[in-house]
Amino acid sequence: MSFVKTNDTLNQTSPQKIKAMRMPGASWRQPHFLVGIASLIALITFGARSGFGLFLEPMSSTFGWGREVFALAIAVQNIIWGLGQPIAGAIADRFGAVRVLIVGSIVYATGLVLMAMSTTPAMLTLSAGFLIGVGGAGASFGLVMAAVGRLLPEARRSMAFGVIVAANSLGQFLMVPLGQSFIFAYGWSTALILIGSIVLLVIPLSLTFAASNEGRFAQSTQTLGEAIREALSHRSFVLLAAGFFVCGYHVAFIQIHLPAFVADAGISPAVGAWAIALVGLFNVVGSFSSGVLGGRFSKKYLLSFIYLARAVVIGLYMILPLSAASTLVFASAMGLLWLSTVPLTSGLVALMFGPRYMGTLFGIVFLSHQLGAFLGVWMGGYVFDLLGSYDIVWWTSVLLGVFAAIIHWPIVEQPVARLAMSG
Repeated sequence: MSFVKTNDTLNQTSPQKIKAMRMPGASWRQPHFLVGIASLIALITFGARSGFGLFLEPMSSTFGWGREVFALAIAVQNIIWGLGQPIAGAIADRFGAVRVLIVGSIVYATGLVLMAMSTTPAMLTLSAGFLIGVGGAGASFGLVMAAVGRLLPEARRSMAFGVIVAANSLGQFLMVPLGQSFIFAYGWSTALILIGSIVLLVIPLSLTFAASNEGRFAQSTQTLGEAIREALSHRSFVLLAAGFFVCGYHVAFIQIHLPAFVADAGISPAVGAWAIALVGLFNVVGSFSSGVLGGRFSKKYLLSFIYLARAVVIGLYMILPLSAASTLVFASAMGLLWLSTVPLTSGLVALMFGPRYMGTLFGIVFLSHQLGAFLGVWMGGYVFDLLGSYDIVWWTSVLLGVFAAIIHWPIVEQPVARLAMSG
């Protein structure tokens, strides 16, 4: 597969524009520092939700639930997060990210505390499903990427997105073992409360953006409604969203059901926890690398390669004998491909439509991701309860990976005519 160089003229920004984007004053108000703060927020919020699969078995066993009960609650979380993301993005695009991040983190932490107190499926769906879904939309890496995207020229944007998404993965690597340690030491209920307290650290971190000028580039003659209509009528945007649906299906299914899948095979639950952690560790490399490569090569071809590679990795995991070693190798390989789609997908959104309404438009693409996540999580629980096996869901993941690789190929990787004429 050959990767086509992107048009250099699209990645060039005049020295005057770059200078205008640099904020005067203290160094902590400079874009590179804000990328670091955005990365810390991403680390905490994504890391906190990465370990939910660790709670599937203990909560289900404690209350005598089938796995579909827990899976449905997490599926609801994913769909609420997806539905809320465009709304949160629109509010952040209009008023700045700070207010949304603060409210989102409070709701997120409240959901975790109430999840610890849930004793019925309805309570679990309300807390783990609805509240954490709403909180996840408000305290989201998508919002901080949009805020940072408005501060940086196109040539630097892809790498910055890669750094933020790599921080997501580092959060997964750090917080999944931490969550497992909390469960072993204090029980699953106290573990959830402790994780909720960590999420509240987002509040002081988000205040950094209040002192930035991330909203000063918000001037545009295009309205929000016009931006949404333009994107939804654009064939490449629709294809991008369809591909991101597959990403959500893969990530959510594996993240929630892999620990139980491993335990069902008689392998230590610690292997499942470390597998999810390894996904996060290796995705630090994968996400950062995709951000760097996305600034140099065609983003759509890189996405096609990633989805096809996922299909191959999952297929091999199913064919080869299942063991602790094969699981850890699988997790490491999937980690390289895990969220490496995000810098490229968000970068294409910003390239095609500009950064002004990136929070909203990426939110719409992310909604498609979360629809896939809903299906992957729920289907995993439903199919297992029905057949006692995850095999159908694993092989569906392979087919969807091939599908996603194909549909990214015809995407037109250039700004819309409106931007091309004004540029």
